[in-house]
Amino acid sequence: MNLESPKTITPKSAKDTFDFLSDVKNFEKLMPENISKFEVLEDDKFLFALKGMPEIVLKKKEAMSPNKIVLGAAGGKLDFSLTANITAIDDNTSETQLTFEGEFNAMMAMMIKGPITKFIETLATNIPEVI
Repeated sequence: MNLESPKTITPKSAKDTFDFLSDVKNFEKLMPENISKFEVLEDDKFLFALKGMPEIVLKKKEAMSPNKIVLGAAGGKLDFSLTANITAIDDNTSETQLTFEGEFNAMMAMMIKGPITKFIETLATNIPEVI
């Protein structure tokens, strides 16, 4: 399953956006209002939970400055990744799009598609507001 957020324009350089998203502590600021738990486990790993959903642990798997950050599932039963693709528009403006990729059976995909789509859209929408 592959899902994409809308592209968002941020009034910061691609490097500033990359640096912000590289620090996993900053993801707490991007989370939706229905977050019930957020905890930094290591410098590159955090745990979060949304109300009514199981806890998810994400770990930074790849960082290619200033254009791409890949977070992946760290443990648990589901294997997926969340990628931030950052494109410089000019020296002080960048565009960010989040993509979610995972292998799920048809039943699981049907159950999580809506919540995951809403989740990545919220993260993407919050990026320009928070940075």
